[in-house]
Amino acid sequence: EVPFFAKANGDWIRSTPATDGQFLYVAGMKDVLVCLDCKTGKQVWRYDFPAKDGTKLPQFGFVSSPLLHGDSVYVQAGEGFCRIDRKTGKLIWKILEDGGGMFGSAFSSPFLVQKAGASQILVQTRTDLAAVDPDSGKVGWKKPITAFRGMNILTPVVYKDSVLTSSYGGGTWLLEPSAESGTLSEVWKNKVEGYMSTPVIIGDHAYHHLKNQRFTCINLKTGESTWTTKPYGKYWSMIA
Repeated sequence: EVPFFAKANGDWIRSTPATDGQFLYVAGMKDVLVCLDCKTGKQVWRYDFPAKDGTKLPQFGFVSSPLLHGDSVYVQAGEGFCRIDRKTGKLIWKILEDGGGMFGSAFSSPFLVQKAGASQILVQTRTDLAAVDPDSGKVGWKKPITAFRGMNILTPVVYKDSVLTSSYGGGTWLLEPSAESGTLSEVWKNKVEGYMSTPVIIGDHAYHHLKNQRFTCINLKTGESTWTTKPYGKYWSMIA
């Protein structure tokens, strides 16, 4: 079970499992990552972060979905962003530590991108957006993302050489990384606030669920909303 303030959304698992066809990686609400054999369903290994590392239980559960890359599985769990050996379940490194509990343990899922022939993982924590080297764990750049009570929930996406993200209580931004300065500069900001659903990019437009129960189309070149629906209500029946 999760605490009363999160119970309105249910006690069930929020994380989406990941598989390479041979193994299935599943995140449990109590900050536990399990590797299962796809053919037999048998447990191969289990990493219980609170029991193994003494970390605080995430008050909203293990929400971030696992990312598979190379010989590793990457998760936002155990009070930070972790790289774990896919075959053995051994922790290789942990960075971007947040302290867990109420205002730690991220909601957003890591996202793999290729830039100039090199891999980077975009990681949005409860407070920051960062680019991480998947091998070393070195943070290339990091920028604070304003959000109400750390509600950075959706997964950031890439548009050309820029990053699109949004937060509950902050707004929606298109951010451009600078290799020279190791920072992010703001291309534009739109006041609309994303909530849980990751935006979908088609061409030069992003389609975006909002906190206020609306759905909008944003022109990625200008940052302006092309159109926005009327509120679609509790059961998400979109009525324009």
